[in-house]
Amino acid sequence: GAAPPPRGARRGLLSRGRTRADDDLSTISLDGRRIGSPRAGATKRCLNLGSYNYLGFADDWLSTCGAPVLDATTKWPVATGAARSGLGTTTLHRALEAKVAAFVGKPDAVVFNMGYGTNSTTVPALAGAGDLIVSDALNHASIVNGCRASGAAIRSFAHNDAAALEAVLREAVAYGRPRTRRPWKKIMVMVEGIYSMEGEICDLKAIAAVAKKYKAYLYLDEAHSIGALGETGRGACEHCGVDPADVDVLMGTFTKSFGGMGGYVAASTDVVDHLRATCPGILTHDAMSPVMCAQVTRALDIIDGAAGDLGRRKIDDLKANSNYFRAELVKAGFHVYGDYDSPIIPVLLYNPTKIAAFSRECFKRELAVVVVGFPATGLVKSRARFCVSAGHTRADLEDAVAKIKEVAQLIKIRYADSPFG
Repeated sequence: GAAPPPRGARRGLLSRGRTRADDDLSTISLDGRRIGSPRAGATKRCLNLGSYNYLGFADDWLSTCGAPVLDATTKWPVATGAARSGLGTTTLHRALEAKVAAFVGKPDAVVFNMGYGTNSTTVPALAGAGDLIVSDALNHASIVNGCRASGAAIRSFAHNDAAALEAVLREAVAYGRPRTRRPWKKIMVMVEGIYSMEGEICDLKAIAAVAKKYKAYLYLDEAHSIGALGETGRGACEHCGVDPADVDVLMGTFTKSFGGMGGYVAASTDVVDHLRATCPGILTHDAMSPVMCAQVTRALDIIDGAAGDLGRRKIDDLKANSNYFRAELVKAGFHVYGDYDSPIIPVLLYNPTKIAAFSRECFKRELAVVVVGFPATGLVKSRARFCVSAGHTRADLEDAVAKIKEVAQLIKIRYADSPFG
């Protein structure tokens, strides 16, 4: 027979948060080819309710970011073929770092080529033997792995609970290191702006106050909150009314609100200089693509108001869409995690057998959704995780809610109405 189409050829972003997805996922082999399907090559147009396209740059890219990015491809290579510490730093990298630092309210910043790698390589450069890391119990795997690689002692505190954090810090300060009782060299508290599996916004004001009280450094991961929270998209600090000076390290990624890839760390000049000299993500990883620097710079300019009120309209649309969708799901009788203003909206399925059922029934109704189970969640905390975008129209979301209600009636997940769903 005919050769199968290239891997990924049947997928692609369409307008208003939509994707093309394979018609029958059960017939896909590990290498992307179909097995025994009479409908090979078929596609289905679905409403995308799972990607991190928060401000819609993946939809309107050509009209909002296309010109300067395409221009960059004629002036710069797609990749530098070198680490930042070698020949991988260009004027585009430096310009982007200056914009990021100014945007988040820090003296300096450094950018990385990968969001996950930003945390997993930065944390070991900031903490080591003799230090203590106090980490939220539900922090992302990139933070967890960075902490484990650091060699520092690690303690966790109950999720988003400032009182629990204070109890851990009080004991750490009072008793010091095990056996010797010497003081910790430093203590670093690690939290997220929006928790990606919970949809919850960090109680940053209370946590920052506790960290300051015990003279602990505070590291905030804004992967999901930068661009998505705050009146002007400046993230959890703006949303929670916290001075960025009270957060020692601001980390974020460009893969969500900026329609790009990579990450950044913004902090004092001393901290950023230390990372440039010691962080594996700078010393050994390939530098962020100059073309991607151009994309993120353009998106950041739009968010910051350089394109008139487009950035503000995107931020307002995201908030309105997120709050509408959340309210409708709550009203429909679902158990919904998270906070209003968060674009991440998890709906509890509980029973692991309902994970595939929910996904497939949504897919039949042309909804592309993300479902999550153990070990990313607790064994009986399975959930569907919806991500809302400024690119969604109200008609998109109304249609989605109606179809999700149909699926809920079929597989029985309206647990707020009945313990039997």
